[in-house]
Amino acid sequence: MVIFPTETVYGLGADATNSDAIKKIYKIKKRPLNNPIIIHFKNLSSVKKHVELDESAIKLANFFWPGPLTLILKKKKNSKISPYVSNKNIYIGCRVPNHLIALKILNKLNKPIAAPSANMSTKLSTTKIEHIDSKLKKKIYFLNGGNCNLGLESTVIKLAGKNLEILRYGSITEEKIKKVLPNIKYKSKVIENRVNLSPGMKYKHYSPNIPLRINVKKVLKGEALLNFGLNNLYSKTYELNLSKRGNLKEASKKFYDYLHQLDKNKYTGIAVAPIPNRDLGKTINDRLLRASSKIKKIK
Repeated sequence: MVIFPTETVYGLGADATNSDAIKKIYKIKKRPLNNPIIIHFKNLSSVKKHVELDESAIKLANFFWPGPLTLILKKKKNSKISPYVSNKNIYIGCRVPNHLIALKILNKLNKPIAAPSANMSTKLSTTKIEHIDSKLKKKIYFLNGGNCNLGLESTVIKLAGKNLEILRYGSITEEKIKKVLPNIKYKSKVIENRVNLSPGMKYKHYSPNIPLRINVKKVLKGEALLNFGLNNLYSKTYELNLSKRGNLKEASKKFYDYLHQLDKNKYTGIAVAPIPNRDLGKTINDRLLRASSKIKKIK
């Protein structure tokens, strides 16, 4: 296993064809076996050797790869990718990362790499080496590639004939996908009952160690504030602003880093300012909703 950077977040990778290695990923992350792992490939040609792609999938791949788009695709019978990456499901998540170090590893190994985010299960994703849990860094070789460029995970989609399902919001917005496939019918709401196809869909996920409140109108005593834009919110304890200009791209890049900085025991919790629910704001709000969840099902 190796921890390595991608353009989205740091990944905990292993040979996708080695079932023993895949089992180790699940064990060390304390990750449920029904939470699938995305497979990283060096290029589209490599993807085609393992899965079936229709015309729409190829069009998306040609436009967005290398990049933060994960396509859920049907695995070919002759593929040697471990069945454990998807809990023996015939569909697996595939993407080609857009990061020099990640691509060098993939080309040197010449095998697909299974790589979930380099964090303990349900906890905050990592966008720099300093974020990674000491338990992981002590046991696993890691490559320090500096800060991840995008800061949010890949967008996960599944094509089904003339329909497109967004299973997880990510660094590529729904609006950008629609420009590439304007004639496809979109299910714009994230599909909650497809957790066996996409990672990051558990109701409790991406969570700091201290309580987190979203869409706050007032910051409570002892809370740190994760702010956005210009408003009347103020913390007497401590605060960070994702983007004083109200820029969602800037906010997405800082999102996990700022949450890690605020995730301190000396604070009673983290209060989060409202984030516009458009463009990359949909992704940020999705992460915040799961991070703050205390219920079994998100409505």
